[in-house]
Amino acid sequence: MGDSTNIKVGPLDSMLEHNGAYGPYGGAYIPPVLEGQLKKLADFFDEEVKTDDFKNEFIRILKQYVGRPSPLYYAKNLSDYVGSKIYLKREDLNHTGSHKINNCIGQILLAKKMGAKEIIAETGAGQHGVATATASAILGIPCKVFMGEIDVERQALNVRRMRLLGAEVIPTNLGSRTLKDAVDAALGYYIQNPESFYLLGSHVGPHPYPRMVGYFQSVIGNEARQQILAEEGKLPKHIFAAVGGGSNAIGLFSGFLADDEVEIHGAEGGGEGIYPNTAATLSFGKPAVFQGTMSYCLVDDEGNPIPSKSIAAGLDYPGISPQHAHMKDSGRAKYYPVTDAEAVEAYKLLSRLEGITPAIESSHAVALAMKVLKNKGELAIVNVSGRGDKDVEREM
Repeated sequence: MGDSTNIKVGPLDSMLEHNGAYGPYGGAYIPPVLEGQLKKLADFFDEEVKTDDFKNEFIRILKQYVGRPSPLYYAKNLSDYVGSKIYLKREDLNHTGSHKINNCIGQILLAKKMGAKEIIAETGAGQHGVATATASAILGIPCKVFMGEIDVERQALNVRRMRLLGAEVIPTNLGSRTLKDAVDAALGYYIQNPESFYLLGSHVGPHPYPRMVGYFQSVIGNEARQQILAEEGKLPKHIFAAVGGGSNAIGLFSGFLADDEVEIHGAEGGGEGIYPNTAATLSFGKPAVFQGTMSYCLVDDEGNPIPSKSIAAGLDYPGISPQHAHMKDSGRAKYYPVTDAEAVEAYKLLSRLEGITPAIESSHAVALAMKVLKNKGELAIVNVSGRGDKDVEREM
C-alpha cells in the first residue's frame, strides 16, 4: 500500500481564506523590525512552492530520507476493545519519530534557497527540536534550539539527541519555563538577529508561518485520504488528532476539510481537568493577540496570557492555531479537553494492545477516540503524531 500512495502537498489555495487570515483570526502582529523580513519570507514561499524544482526536491527528501508515505495501520486489537474500526496514521514511524520533520525539511529548504546562515527554533516536547537539528545537519546549516528549563528536564533524552546532532540547545528560565517561554526566547533572539531564519514548529505565530506549516504538513492528510479509500473504499466517519499549537492536526484535517460527512475531533491537553490547570485553549480560552497572531488564548480576567498545564510538553501552550480557532467557531471541528490521567491510560493501553507506544501528546487523541467511538461500530482515523520513547522514563 505504501508504494502506491502518492506523496503530495497542498493545494496551497486551500490553506488560507485571505492574506494570512482564517476568518477573523490570523494576521501578523509583529515589531516593525520584523515586518520586512516576514514579508520577504511570505513572498518567497508563495513563489517557490509553485515551482516543480522545489516540490520535487521536497518530495524526494520526504520519500528517501524521512520514509514517507507513513503507513495507515488497521489497529484490530484496539478496534475490538473500543467497538469501532480504527486506523492509525503512523507519523511516529517517520525519521526522528514524529510529524515535525515534514515541516522542518520544507522550511530549511526555503532557508537554503534564501541564503540563510543560521536556523533558530523553539521546542517543547523536543520533537521539533530534534527534527530541526536533523534537517539542519543533512542540509548543512548551524542551528540554535530554545527550550524552557522545565522541558529540558522532562525531555532530557531529546535534549541529548539534539546536541548529538550538532544543535546548540539554549534553556530559558522565562515565565513558566515551558513552550510558551521558548517561543518568547526564540522570537526575542530573532528580533535581535533578523538575518537568521526562524523555523517555527507549529501552526501558530504571525503570517506566513501558519500558511507554511499547514502546507508542509498537508502531506499527512493527503496520504491518509488516499490510504483509507484504498483500504475501505470510503471515507472515515471520524478523524482525531491531538492539538497543542495545532500542526499535526491541521496536517490530518486538511485532507478532509471539504468532506462534510467526515467529523473532525481535536484533543486538547486537559491537564488536571480543572481550569486553569489545563492547556485546553479552545475549551477555556478567549480570542486575543498572542505571539504575533490573533487566535484563542488562555488569559486572566485582564486579558493577559496565563501559564498552561499539561503532562504533554508538546501540548503545554496557552495559544492555538488561528485555523483551529476558525474551525471551532464555524463548527467544522469539535475540540475536547483530555485529562492527564486519560492520556496516560491511553498511552499504556495502546502499548499493550498494539505494541505501539505513542507520544504522550498523541495519547490524548487515542483517549478521545476511545471515548467518542465506544461501541459505535464506525470507521475512524487517529493521528499518532509521534512515538513515545521520550516519555517512557517519566512517572506514568
